Amino acid sequence: MIQLNGAGKRYGHKLLFQDADWLITPESRIGLVGANGTGKSTVMKILGGFETLDYGSISRAKGISAGYLPQDGLELSGRSVFAECMSVFDDLHAMEKEMEALTHSMSELDHTGVEYAEVADRYQKLEHEFRARDGYTLEAEVGKVLTGLGFQKDDWQRQTEEFSGGWQMRISLAKLLLQKPNLLLLDEPTNHLDLEARNWLEEYLSTYPNAFVLISHDRYFLDVTVKRIVEIWNKKLHFYAGNYDQYLTAKTSRREQLENAYKVQKERIEQLEVFINRFRYQATKAKQVQSRIKELEKIERIEIPEEEKTVHFKFPQPKPSGRIVAEFANVAKSYKCGAGAPARESPPSGRSPDEANHSVSEHRVFSNVTFMIERGERVALVGVNGAGKSTLIKLLAQQERLTAGEYKLGHEVHLDYFAQDQYKELDPEARILDDLGKLSPNSTQTELRSLLGSFLFSGEDVFKRIGVLSGGERNRYALLKMLLHPANFLLLDEPTNHLDMRAKDVLLEALSKYSGTVVFVSHDRYFIDKLATRVFEIGDGKVELYPGNYEDYLWRKQGGAAEQDERLKNELVGELAVARASTPRTEASPSPSESAVPSNGGASKSEPGDSRAKRLNPIKRKQMEDRLQEVEEEIGRMEAAIALCETHLQSFVSAEETQRQTLELETRKSDLRNLMSEWEELSGNLA
Repeated sequence: MIQLNGAGKRYGHKLLFQDADWLITPESRIGLVGANGTGKSTVMKILGGFETLDYGSISRAKGISAGYLPQDGLELSGRSVFAECMSVFDDLHAMEKEMEALTHSMSELDHTGVEYAEVADRYQKLEHEFRARDGYTLEAEVGKVLTGLGFQKDDWQRQTEEFSGGWQMRISLAKLLLQKPNLLLLDEPTNHLDLEARNWLEEYLSTYPNAFVLISHDRYFLDVTVKRIVEIWNKKLHFYAGNYDQYLTAKTSRREQLENAYKVQKERIEQLEVFINRFRYQATKAKQVQSRIKELEKIERIEIPEEEKTVHFKFPQPKPSGRIVAEFANVAKSYKCGAGAPARESPPSGRSPDEANHSVSEHRVFSNVTFMIERGERVALVGVNGAGKSTLIKLLAQQERLTAGEYKLGHEVHLDYFAQDQYKELDPEARILDDLGKLSPNSTQTELRSLLGSFLFSGEDVFKRIGVLSGGERNRYALLKMLLHPANFLLLDEPTNHLDMRAKDVLLEALSKYSGTVVFVSHDRYFIDKLATRVFEIGDGKVELYPGNYEDYLWRKQGGAAEQDERLKNELVGELAVARASTPRTEASPSPSESAVPSNGGASKSEPGDSRAKRLNPIKRKQMEDRLQEVEEEIGRMEAAIALCETHLQSFVSAEETQRQTLELETRKSDLRNLMSEWEELSGNLA
């Protein structure tokens, strides 16, 4: 569809890339990656026809349409959300109107005339194309896409200008998906999506009928959507088959091969130079020397590009808090809305206060919420946009008041809160390096610059005034300042926003080694999976608690835990049946069913004072008593094992170890429930 030949682009004196040859086919599913500033967005604009090349050429197949979604900056107004999305089908609407006019004409024309035949033929062609392009299901398709991207039905008739920038980007994304261009170009489409909308987009792209190229700093999203990676590195385009995970493996392997080839070539060059220098002036070796000189001149020298620096950032460990860090008891939160209420920027009913519509008198975010957060836990808050994640984290940070209930902070707990708009607290007149130096006066300038570099501030950037930084850059700097001297209870609302993969890895590594307690909101699934030890799901006025990371949370939501409990129960019942069947029986010892039948062979008669235990034959009774004693002993051992697991969980070692211990605790609790059920059954039979 599109082909680049010897393509190159520069901005002023800075060369972004050169000598790029790239063929995009109709089946392409491509992830475009590279460090910030390497030119990813520029490449997307060139593919979309919004920028030109400085070198080389670009050719496009006839009739190719490209749809481009930038990172931000789109503003829509003047129509409702639904009408804005329907506007992408203006040509189909015109076709529908023409079909209506043709139908009216046919009703008035003579059916045997030539004019009627021409009109009918035109109508048939239009109707065939209209049907082929799903013209009869347009409204249903728009509703499906809007719902998938998080818009409730109440939102559809709201004016687009009522929505914040992030939600306007969602509307623009919806329009592009409905257009289905031959080449879809998405620059950071997940920036403004919550996890549910992101998961929906993954599914949508898996069945998208045309090609797409996307930029994303969410490695999980890349893993499940793309089949090829194009990397801008060292001012060239490098191509890798497979998803992002496979790209990382292949890149490591490719570099190893390059280094081995470089080593072999270097040895050969040294051999040739030694021979030439040794025999250069011997007439008998002149022919051989000339041969080796020619070989040396023909060698195309292998260059090893400078390896990207790996930055490891470790912030100081805080003073430990008590075992219990935070505790909610029957907490409720609601907002008074309506006249006089502050305007809110995102969708409506069922949404959090900072995002809900103010058309109702009171909006309940959640109620009767009870939980406890212990030292060393890393709790991820998940839920659709507007469910109340930011509200809950503000309550924990004591930025807002409870409507009802009680909130207790534990012993020696010192909290720090990172808001989505934390950058507003920064001094716009201060220079970055000077501002950081005031916070850490004992650090050298080299140490400070190294720290700034880990958060993508390098070179002359460190001397910029904070006021000239972009919103993303200021947020990054605000996060860095917070982590330089952290409290022992961190509350982070979207800390991964505006961070590329390298910066996310730095943050993830630092938080993984952090000994304090973290509650965080993030829409990056990989980040949650690697960091979380528990997940709190917020929605429908409730907060549901799940052990483990996001994968464990999804597994339990899909019924995995219930299936496991049922399987364990069935296995235990099977083991009991086998044990009973293997018990020796004599003629004097009837089967369990026989033992329950009265000796008179007639209908059972319960005489006063008779117990069920008296009707059991002595052998069967002895077997049940022995088993009851075994079960009681197993219950004691299981309770001790559970207590030990809970003790171990109080001491944080690593996210992986906490996850393993949590799953082990859940399994042991399930086993205990099964043993208690068996104990009750045996006790009832013996009573």
